[in-house]
Amino acid sequence: MPSQQKCTAAQKAAAVIIALGTDSASRIYKYLREDEVEQLTLEIARMSRLDSKELDGILDDFYQLCLTQKVVTEGGAEYARSVLEKAYGAQQATSLLNRVTKSLRSKAFEFLRKADYKNLLTMIQNEHPQTIALILSYANPDQAATVIAELPKEKQVDVVQRIATMDRASPEVIHIVENNLAAKFSNVLSIDFTKFGGVSYVADIMNNMDRGNEKYIFDELNRRDAELSEDIRKKMFVFEDISSMDDMSIQRFLREVDSKDLVFALKGANQEVADVIFKNMSKHMTEIVQSDLEYTHNVRLRDVEDAQQRIVGVIRRLENEGELVISKGGKDEIIE
Repeated sequence: MPSQQKCTAAQKAAAVIIALGTDSASRIYKYLREDEVEQLTLEIARMSRLDSKELDGILDDFYQLCLTQKVVTEGGAEYARSVLEKAYGAQQATSLLNRVTKSLRSKAFEFLRKADYKNLLTMIQNEHPQTIALILSYANPDQAATVIAELPKEKQVDVVQRIATMDRASPEVIHIVENNLAAKFSNVLSIDFTKFGGVSYVADIMNNMDRGNEKYIFDELNRRDAELSEDIRKKMFVFEDISSMDDMSIQRFLREVDSKDLVFALKGANQEVADVIFKNMSKHMTEIVQSDLEYTHNVRLRDVEDAQQRIVGVIRRLENEGELVISKGGKDEIIE
């Protein structure tokens, strides 16, 4: 059994099922999809042992998420934040709320989130930008980023701008759009009235975008609506934001970053980012990386940007797992 810090979400879910026992597990299975049952069963079969300390940590994490979902559902996000901050502190409250908010998103367009991006692109590329924006508001951020990157240049910025300025849509409108698409997939799902899109969601999309398209979209969006462009940037985490992270968080992600990616990323890093990264390396590791940097020549800009994006991906994954803290502009209150 991996340590709690290295457990995947599926492994944690399997650990919870094992702890609940066969009777409770069988009742829970009735509410799961077939693919979820298969994945859980596979993870349970792979587990050879459960360390009591690790299990306690996983169950505590599960309890915190259940509590968070309960207070969000009953009292709303602000009430939930107040309760959770008193119970766990500001940092843990923010992490829990982020995780639960994503899980509470509407089930609308669920069939799209399972679709190959090429099929999705084929279906929606000729739709009106507002319709594309509505659909992509329900797609996974990485899926939406890939689709937007393949759209004609003139549509890219229009779609991003429309997603960012969305707030709510009536169930009737969503039904019409979804039913038209669902006919192509022969799968119609129920719709809930829900909040979607918005600046935060666009920031998530842009975090999954390749650097070339990201730059183009921001350049154009800044020309159209500089204030909206800045609002999105403030919500994003980019490679240069590493300089604002605390030392423990930097040390945490460095343990999981590929050494070649680190060398390539540093070839294009500003001095401030390079300084904080080297500051949080061991002397031995610093010597190895600096030596590799000295002998690494003629690196393509695209390779540097791809390496930086992969490192950002590691950081964002660890943040979602509650393993580190991303602090933007010193606005996050940290409780020692």
